[in-house]
Amino acid sequence: MATEKELSDFLKSVEKRAFKRSVYHVRDEEAALDIVQDSMMKLAEHYGDKPANELPMLFQRILSNCTLDWFRRKKTRNAHFSNLSDFEGSSDDAGDFDLLETYLHTDESQRVESAESVTSRAQILHLIELQIQDLPARQREAFLMRYWEDMDVAETAAAMGCSEGSVKTHCSRAVQALGKALKALGIKP
Repeated sequence: MATEKELSDFLKSVEKRAFKRSVYHVRDEEAALDIVQDSMMKLAEHYGDKPANELPMLFQRILSNCTLDWFRRKKTRNAHFSNLSDFEGSSDDAGDFDLLETYLHTDESQRVESAESVTSRAQILHLIELQIQDLPARQREAFLMRYWEDMDVAETAAAMGCSEGSVKTHCSRAVQALGKALKALGIKP
């Protein structure tokens, strides 16, 4: 059984990645924060007594379910209500969150970089972010779990509630779609 410290340490270790993953899915920072907080609360309330090695899989599954619940609530709400804010122009105040964290330089040789290369890398990362966001939901989810969360195929399948073959198919299609889209934009690996 996980101790309170193990549970706390686990939650601290996954909060940023879970938030980024949720932002990719729902494309709304406030909703993503709510989803991650709800997921953490559910893990602590219902599964805090489970062994520490089971926490990552349980959390990924809870996070996926909370995200799906959010989409269901949004669909229902949009079917019955219309928000006045939907008719307002978009604001750019969400620009202070960097989806792909700033590159941390630990090596002195990498600190001396031209402004052109920094700008070029930032533009490429932005284009990659946009292409990831354009992936179908299941492909994006599988891709992020496998390559962002560094989960293996079995863990991803358990978290997504599908077979390992489906995970491989979703990842393969995501990689192909990203490769094709980035190649069309002139970005080479």
